[in-house]
Amino acid sequence: MPLKSQVEIRDVSIRFGPVRVLEQLSLTVAPSEFLVLLGPSGCGKSTLLNAIAGLLDVSDGEIHIGGRNVTWDEPKDRGIAMVFQSYALYPRMSVRKNMSFGLQVAGTPQPEIDRRVGEAAQMLRLTDLLDRKPAALSGGQRQRVAIGRALVRQTGVYLFDEPLSNLDAQLRAELRVEIKRLHARLGATMIYVTHDQIEALTLADRIAVMQGGVIQQLAPPREIYNRPVNRFVAAFVGSPAMNFLPGRLDTAGRPVFVAGDHRIDLEGYAFAGPVPAGPATLGIRPEHVRTGSLAAPASLSARVDMVEPMGADTLVWCRLSDGTPLSLRREADARIQPGDTLPVSFPAEALSLFDDATGARL
Repeated sequence: MPLKSQVEIRDVSIRFGPVRVLEQLSLTVAPSEFLVLLGPSGCGKSTLLNAIAGLLDVSDGEIHIGGRNVTWDEPKDRGIAMVFQSYALYPRMSVRKNMSFGLQVAGTPQPEIDRRVGEAAQMLRLTDLLDRKPAALSGGQRQRVAIGRALVRQTGVYLFDEPLSNLDAQLRAELRVEIKRLHARLGATMIYVTHDQIEALTLADRIAVMQGGVIQQLAPPREIYNRPVNRFVAAFVGSPAMNFLPGRLDTAGRPVFVAGDHRIDLEGYAFAGPVPAGPATLGIRPEHVRTGSLAAPASLSARVDMVEPMGADTLVWCRLSDGTPLSLRREADARIQPGDTLPVSFPAEALSLFDDATGARL
């Protein structure tokens, strides 16, 4: 069975000439943890993964795997296995040969190779495909072979660099389940890079949301979703994105959020610190907006622009009286039509408030 290694990133900086991609970044991944590095293109997540793998040299700092400083070790000596976005299979080799080739090069005895390939193939449902070549496989099967090739290494850390990006939606969903099951069965340490928030929320024990080479928030998925630490995290995580309403905080008496002529009571909102008066932005997830009979008496008015049936539920796209866009998530059989006017209100316990100057959560 694989080892369960801790990964420590200690004040790592990576620069390409004058360009600073990462600057004194520190991160600890616990043994058996599934950590997802999430962020938009260019945020530094793949750069960090490649540095852990030894495919990029660090400018400063150290990388420790399993308690050992591997900062300047070759990739093969780091106790890691990596799955790339591209399958990178040998086209003239069978599935069995693709999975076993690295072990053969390393001089692993043939009985041990057969045992490891057999175990990995069984876990990934590849047993009946071992004698096929990549051209005879579907995209999902090829990616499972790529995962199996890493799995037979039986290392302390598995690294995934956007392994599902080239697959269609159904295959992505299927392989997400496979990877989740694989982690539960192995208990191995896994670090997974993606820009897909659904992958992050469904797979991770913790998510590191990155922007501009900086980890904006490191927390379990539920906390990332419900209590984003700043407006960037709030906007990036969630589909559709969190609604934002510009306004200001009035703290003369009981704190309220003022948006135009409307005053939204904040009783029940858990402030992160002192309550500053002044310009702020209110955020609320589409599923938390109350409508119809559930809306509070002091509700706002929203006009429906578009209704988008999604099967399991319905997305409703509206505009408030001042033109601010607002999205709602409702049950699948919701009887709402374009042109309808809905009373809407925002329960304080479901809100997020952000400072306009810094973007930080209030």
